[in-house]
Amino acid sequence: MPQITIDGRPCEYDGGKKPTILQVALDNGIEIPHYCYHDGLSIAASCRICLAEVAQPNPRNDNKVELIPKLLPTCQTPAVEGSEVFTQSPKAIGNQKAVMELLLINHPLDCPVCDQAGECLLQDYSYKYGHGQSRFEENKVKQPKKDLGPNVLLYSDRCIMCSRCQRFTDEVTGTNEIGIFGRGSSEQIDVFPGKPLDNELAGNVVDICPVGALLDKDFLMSMRVWNLQSTPSIDGITASGDNLWLEHNDDKLRRVKPRTNMDVNTWWTSDEIRYGWKFVHADERLTTPSLKGEGQFGQRQDVNWNDALKAAVTGLRDVTDQYGSGSLALVVSPMLACEEAYLLAKAVVALDADATLAVGPVPMDGEDKTFPGGYTVYAEKAPNARGVERALAQVTENVLGFDGLMDKAGEFSGLVMTANYPTDWATPGIAKLIETRFTVLLDTLDHGGAVMQAADVVLPSCTFAEKAGTFENVNNRLQGFEQAIKALEFSRPEGQIALDLLHTATGGSRVVYDPQALHAEMGDAFATDIHQPDAKREAVSEAQYVQL
Repeated sequence: MPQITIDGRPCEYDGGKKPTILQVALDNGIEIPHYCYHDGLSIAASCRICLAEVAQPNPRNDNKVELIPKLLPTCQTPAVEGSEVFTQSPKAIGNQKAVMELLLINHPLDCPVCDQAGECLLQDYSYKYGHGQSRFEENKVKQPKKDLGPNVLLYSDRCIMCSRCQRFTDEVTGTNEIGIFGRGSSEQIDVFPGKPLDNELAGNVVDICPVGALLDKDFLMSMRVWNLQSTPSIDGITASGDNLWLEHNDDKLRRVKPRTNMDVNTWWTSDEIRYGWKFVHADERLTTPSLKGEGQFGQRQDVNWNDALKAAVTGLRDVTDQYGSGSLALVVSPMLACEEAYLLAKAVVALDADATLAVGPVPMDGEDKTFPGGYTVYAEKAPNARGVERALAQVTENVLGFDGLMDKAGEFSGLVMTANYPTDWATPGIAKLIETRFTVLLDTLDHGGAVMQAADVVLPSCTFAEKAGTFENVNNRLQGFEQAIKALEFSRPEGQIALDLLHTATGGSRVVYDPQALHAEMGDAFATDIHQPDAKREAVSEAQYVQL
């Protein structure tokens, strides 16, 4: 492979991709300071802090390596085999210090109250590459704070004009809301009149802003980033399979950010996914098992887990005793993990070998939308419809869709129903199905209405942030995710509930839910094809994150 030398260190690279010097450095774990460069955007070469001295083979002088007289932007200069790059030379260091000094001339000294503190490139590079003190004694130019859209605030006086956000709306979303206005010290980022920043991917401009200029309204002034823990996860709301970081503190989610995966979501995620986790901490969360109420007012009765499990197993057995084999049905929500679907199927089949197994309702909203940058927002609003079907197929050959189950509703009298949807999921048809059958309902939210009142046994389950497992996205990619926060109060993962039902039905020792231990049993795809998340956050070249 061709190679170049950066500060005396040989660095190999793929010559077919024709990378720049900066890209070769980042691929080899060498930090070259940069602001305007981003892997997912065009190269602007405007911030100038990545300038370095470069010596290249001169074809006019027998390919002798000769130093180019001027500093070159490493983000824009192609890597040429045999080149030597010097980022630590006096000339390069002088440029780094000059750039930092100019950037900080009008920058406010508000790091103690800035949300970006702790993951700010201006802070990091000021410490590493800047002067120890400011020589600027004049009054700073003050810029206004602006509301760009539903989710993003702009602190203009912190902006260093890297133009990442402007290029993002031009090249990735194609919506062109952001422009650069003015010249010199009055130059500003702003939205065009009457065109707020409200596209489906708008929140990504906060992620790519290297300083504290663009801030997320939802996270504003809520938590210091060095107090956050990051857990690798997968989109638990739509079928995209976006790789995410769930960032949390004190067992509460604080924000969700995209996790780079070039095979799935690249560097981005949608605002729907970014802000769609609020149901995890909703006041309507179910926290204790309950049984159907009796008497005049029909109030539900809260019980402990042992009593609830016994009531569920006893009721389902009574159905099979009365109506015979094939009288039970299991509906597994597409919001559940593959391992949970498999265990629930085993638990129900243990009670009725001929039970009907079906995938629950798959919510749809509009049509798929692909942006110019390649990111797609999917109309399917469930993370694991294909994975649930694949897992159930390991237990029975005939897995029904929900419409097929409704067509066969007259053939079963007992029902195990799982939900775990972030919004109200019960249609009149589903409510009638539950009202007329002995039903064990596993759900996370109390949406009220007829379904919750009609279910004979309600077992509180966990959201995707409170458990581990595997989702299969719309492109049939199996991806593992990890548990980020503790389960809420007395709720349990559906996988654990399935094991507890099996334990109550058959006896023996109680087994703790462990998704990894099931993969070999679940078939070749689960044993070999699951893409597990990295154990640590990516070592971002910008030293952007201090947690972990």
